[in-house]
Amino acid sequence: MKKALTLLAISTLALGSAYAGCGKVVTNEGKLKSFDAATKKLVVEGKDGKDATVTLTPSTKGADDAEKLVGKNVKVDSEHGKATSIAKA
Repeated sequence: MKKALTLLAISTLALGSAYAGCGKVVTNEGKLKSFDAATKKLVVEGKDGKDATVTLTPSTKGADDAEKLVGKNVKVDSEHGKATSIAKA
């Protein structure tokens, strides 16, 4: 019985620490300064003057229109530097 409880406790701790889905979403709003189609990286010039580099993924919503949005105001939501959505602001 002790072994079963120990194994259960260890597996629960291992699964809990392996999950890194913090769910923190960063929103960058500003002018889309550049987009590199080869590396799928875009640079957003924020309203505060700081640039944010974000990588597009295959599941990014609105990624097909990223090249058309260069020079326009955009809103980019991302997690850990990977964009989840890009849209015209």
